Amino acid sequence: MEFATWLTLFAACWAISLSPGAGAVAAMSAGLSHGFKRGYFMTFGLILGILTQVLFVSAGLGALIAASETAFAFIKWAGVAYLIWLGVQQWRAPARPLVAADDGALQVTRRQLVLRGWGINAVNPKGTVFLLAVVPQFLDLHAPLARQYLVIGCTLAFTDLVVMGGYTVLAARVLAALKSESHIKTLNRVFGSLFIAAGALLATFKRSA
Repeated sequence: MEFATWLTLFAACWAISLSPGAGAVAAMSAGLSHGFKRGYFMTFGLILGILTQVLFVSAGLGALIAASETAFAFIKWAGVAYLIWLGVQQWRAPARPLVAADDGALQVTRRQLVLRGWGINAVNPKGTVFLLAVVPQFLDLHAPLARQYLVIGCTLAFTDLVVMGGYTVLAARVLAALKSESHIKTLNRVFGSLFIAAGALLATFKRSA
């Protein structure tokens, strides 16, 4: 990939990462519920989900998912159900003070956070369709494609590593400043509602979008 092409890709990746979506909600929710050190593991899962999508697209599976009504519907509704489930879990989460963030009995494991993040980005046909529309613009079909997909995946991963980390630490600092359990519970319900709203928006997404 030529350097000028990569610079354009790099700028596009920042725009993609900064745009509001289920990933940003997940990162902030993790920071709110678990603090930065533990909550940042959600970002690793989100990045793995992005890389899974890039792998699908590079292997031609993305086009198959986008073209097949059955495959598209299955992944779409699985993603909807997953986001709504996360929203319900967040809504019902107890109001825990940040000082309990290292208490294993009160927290989900780091592995669970990674898996949750992976599920949010991997089971999302909207991401597949988006990558199918964007990625070809940066490919040189006369050069080895595997290396170009690797560059695209690494660039997306880097920008998400920074941006989602920012969302996580922002939410963690908000939590650290809160002293009232009622305020924490309210924020839990706000983020729970945002997850549910993201699921509802995904339910309206169509292949022709």
